[in-house]
Amino acid sequence: MRLFITGAAGFIGSNYLRHVLDNSDDSVVVFDALTYAGNLASIDDVLGPRASFVHGDITDRDAVVAAMTGCDMVVHFAAESHVDRSILGPDAFVRTNCDGTNVMCDVANQFGVERFLHISTDEVYGSVEQGSSIESDPLAPRSPYSASKAGSDLIALSYHTTYEMPVLVTRASNNYGPYQFPEKVIPLFTSNLLDGLNVPLYGDGLNVRDWLHVADHCSGIDMVLRHGEVGAIYNIGGGNEITNRELTDRLIELCGRDESAIDYVEDRLGHDRRYSIDCSKLRALGWRPEQGFAEGLERTVAWYRDNRAWWEPLKAAS
Repeated sequence: MRLFITGAAGFIGSNYLRHVLDNSDDSVVVFDALTYAGNLASIDDVLGPRASFVHGDITDRDAVVAAMTGCDMVVHFAAESHVDRSILGPDAFVRTNCDGTNVMCDVANQFGVERFLHISTDEVYGSVEQGSSIESDPLAPRSPYSASKAGSDLIALSYHTTYEMPVLVTRASNNYGPYQFPEKVIPLFTSNLLDGLNVPLYGDGLNVRDWLHVADHCSGIDMVLRHGEVGAIYNIGGGNEITNRELTDRLIELCGRDESAIDYVEDRLGHDRRYSIDCSKLRALGWRPEQGFAEGLERTVAWYRDNRAWWEPLKAAS
């Protein structure tokens, strides 16, 4: 099997690339624009006979056609993905996430790929005050980022309805683990704390997120790609809902700092209070998260402590 993976020089995509190479005989074409969050240093050690790299943008139809030729299945990670950046500059999010996804779907449909898996986010459900979102719930995105991802979900699913293209969609909770760009909360706070700097905590710190280790996300993605029902949506969550303040306290303890390292800052515009998803549908396929949150967080902090050469240049440049 030959997989076409977009955004595989990014955080989740690079981890999924490693998962595929470690757990199958598949070959992979990595297609990545290498924007600020794409980094060849995350994958250069696994590129070779089974994994080739193509530098390209998903909005560039000719580049997508040339690179996707001969591929059997598509896993589409490539996206603009940071809420704060979407508030400051929404145009790039609509262009990449909506226009780019349409190009990807159209080309894949013309090639007649066996499966097209679109990777999305639990943020498309909006803020969940009570209970947990299931895949059939209405979408209620509240930021330019989540709105553009909701749009891309609908674009991808429309190709299944209209053209009977074998589309699947996954929506995951907040990921953490190695190779995450240091603008996201866990690598940002960890790197700040390791450098003796303070961390900026939004509002009262009581916003709730569910944390999913990237390795568990990758196993869930692979389960859906190979065994999921075509045309279906699958939530992937870690079952680790905690407040941002509790997360911060855990990171402070792991980095040997104290609560004086917290700087409370003005809350993010339109900051969703809580995300929560029900993953029963994916669990019915046999998937279970294997990484406990306490151990996973400790291992993640240790990875950033031991891999300054990876994140220090990124943080300096940004």
